Amino acid sequence: MLEARAHQHLKALLQREGVERWPHHLTLSRLVARSLRRADHTLVRLAPGTAPSWWISLLVPLALSETPLALVVTPALRQRLLLVEWPRLRSVGLELPCWEGPGAPPGSRLWLLDHRELVAAWRNGELGERQLVIPEAETLEVALREALEVELEPRHWDQLRRAQPSAEACLLNLHERLSRRVLAHPRSPHRLVALADDDEAPLRHLLRLLEPLPEPWPRWLSAGAGWSSWARVDPSLLQWNLLRQPLEPLGELTGLLVGRGAVLIGELATGRAAEGQPAAAAALGLEPAVVLDLADPPLSDPLPLFAPLRQPLPNSPQYAQHLLEQSRRLVLGQSGLTVVLIDDSALCLGLASGLAAEFGSRVCHQNTSPESNGVVCCSWSWWLEHQPRLPLPCQVVVGLLPIASLEDPLTAARVGVLRQQGRDWFRELLLPEALNRLQRGVAGLRRSGGRLAVLDGRLRGRSWGRLVFTALEPWVELSRLRPDP
Repeated sequence: MLEARAHQHLKALLQREGVERWPHHLTLSRLVARSLRRADHTLVRLAPGTAPSWWISLLVPLALSETPLALVVTPALRQRLLLVEWPRLRSVGLELPCWEGPGAPPGSRLWLLDHRELVAAWRNGELGERQLVIPEAETLEVALREALEVELEPRHWDQLRRAQPSAEACLLNLHERLSRRVLAHPRSPHRLVALADDDEAPLRHLLRLLEPLPEPWPRWLSAGAGWSSWARVDPSLLQWNLLRQPLEPLGELTGLLVGRGAVLIGELATGRAAEGQPAAAAALGLEPAVVLDLADPPLSDPLPLFAPLRQPLPNSPQYAQHLLEQSRRLVLGQSGLTVVLIDDSALCLGLASGLAAEFGSRVCHQNTSPESNGVVCCSWSWWLEHQPRLPLPCQVVVGLLPIASLEDPLTAARVGVLRQQGRDWFRELLLPEALNRLQRGVAGLRRSGGRLAVLDGRLRGRSWGRLVFTALEPWVELSRLRPDP
């Protein structure tokens, strides 16, 4: 059986390498092999922050299976697989031939796809009977939303005018009207300007009368209800790009997994942070026969948590000074890496400047090569993407909890839909997503034995703060700060 062969090969590989092992290697390998043999659906939830050594447990059964497969990976993961994991397989005599790029031949065993290529293959009917293997399932929704994105650049307007010269005057008038609307908007740190349906309605009416349309205009026109639009402004050139993304990207691929085997593996949160995940996955047709949580070994010590009482709220005038003073205290006497997480770019840069005045070149902004006792000030998204490349921190300082801002057009549009339905948009959408990001962002501290500091006054000043404490369990309160011995 495939499960037994995968078990034997993986066990031999791990014994040959002789390194400290992830405790669930053999369990995951046998489970993936079983799912491939039965062509059913399997969902594996890893603990947030799980070390990437588990990839070999997935690849061994893929190398032994004769089933046509499609492996969906991000560019960063593709690089790891090709440069690290593939040589590990070959070292023990296992070959995993794969086809990269669009249009895989029918006889190819493994088709390596990114999310944009997956969408194209699904729409073109090229997947056939291939089973899907989707690691990094925690980023699936975001990655598919970006893959489905339609972006109109200034050159696309020029191409449209050349393709439809009879409508040139109308197109110039509509572009000028949208430009006044976008460029007159107060400048925001993200340089994004939300657009309502009424802003785009005249352009849509005109495009429906024009045929044929050059790409990507047909895709933009077909993206109707359930999509959100905004403009990304370049103030230095007084130019803007028009973007459109689906609010529910999994719904755009409804039925992708119906009648098709699939294995989904990811650092999916449990508890309050996991709300909405089953419903979202159901849109794809996911009906897992097996759902398994592979947790980390029990911790010997709880996470030290520093969260002072009566901290100012982030919108108060004294918050920036409070953040600088507390961060200075936290950095003093620390011999390891400190990471400060703030999603407000102006506040983050101001804090980095203030800390640099005190600690000099130790302080950097979103740098993947800090000093051994360095201080990295960064956004949550940057940290979640780059933390595998950085050493484990000795402490993480949460300046702002990772709650999405309504100034982001996509977040505002998603919240608007829930508001229209009379639902609790904060506890159903923003809070679960924030807890998931928080758990993933601080998971490295549990392996390094570091401490966590939360300087956001909302943690104790809002009723939902107790849910944040629950998501961080197990933890122990740190009432005073002490330097490293």
